[in-house]
Amino acid sequence: MQKITCESLIEKACELIENGTVSRVIGWKKGEFDYDLTPAVFANADEIKKNFIYNDFSGANFSKYLIKETRKGEGKVLVFLKPCDTYSFNQLLTEHRFDREKVYAVGIPCEGMADIAKVKAAVGDGILKITSEGDELIVENLYGDVNKVKLADVLAERCVNCKSKKHTAYDELMGEDGEILDNNRFDEVEKLENMTEDERFAFWQNELSRCIRCNACRDVCPACTCEKCVFDNPKSGVENKAIADSFEEKMFHIIRAFHVAGRCTDCGECSRVCPQNIPLHLLNRKFIKDINTFYGEYQAGEVEGSRAPLVNYTEEDIEPNDAVKREE
Repeated sequence: MQKITCESLIEKACELIENGTVSRVIGWKKGEFDYDLTPAVFANADEIKKNFIYNDFSGANFSKYLIKETRKGEGKVLVFLKPCDTYSFNQLLTEHRFDREKVYAVGIPCEGMADIAKVKAAVGDGILKITSEGDELIVENLYGDVNKVKLADVLAERCVNCKSKKHTAYDELMGEDGEILDNNRFDEVEKLENMTEDERFAFWQNELSRCIRCNACRDVCPACTCEKCVFDNPKSGVENKAIADSFEEKMFHIIRAFHVAGRCTDCGECSRVCPQNIPLHLLNRKFIKDINTFYGEYQAGEVEGSRAPLVNYTEEDIEPNDAVKREE
């Protein structure tokens, strides 16, 4: 599969905005560092040519941004969607969270995005500049040192265990489409399942104790689209920006995982944006694995309009005792 280039995306965005197909573009622009790309809305071709960036750190899933952006202005919004992003796109359409007629979706192929934490683990901190050269990243630091890192060695976890190179939704496709992949994404979940209860508790106690309640996971999650979150409601009794105790830090993430059960597309955004590198995706992935076990394989967002097993009652639904027997 041919790697998509930044220049080709800029050309496509300018073409669609200049011929009137769209009135604005959701894309990536440079943040504080080369690897710190941030979502942005571009209103004209000049802005796109000047600031639009696409590289091995363009991991952001833009699906959720369509909720608010489609409520603004006239005309359609152009959004570039990697294969994994299209699952979130379809799931949000299923939940009627944005107007499909106000979006022009362009599918782009993806061979995986880099994880800056893995890059830093390989070459150290003080990174000044990162450029791509074939299948390698050229990393320059503040001290003048230059290191080369294989992209395959620093891929984000969700890319290592990519579930699909196939787009599930688009108006136009750039490059070739891929296929749904066999993957090992449930291996880490099975390792946790094989632990004793005390070992699992200790694992999550260690991971979640690092949570600083920045809410980045909630804010980026395509399945978290409530207009008012219970954790921001001063009348709820649970509003707290900083954790008060170990119970609260676990309660926040467990409630959030239950909230998106059956709707999580396993996009991995929660873990990508976590500043403490907590593997939050494992909580959601456990739910996905159990749903597959108890109700048959189901992938949220694979088909627009599909009903998740948890909201689709059938007479064959398992009872609690059946679930216990299956686990045994």
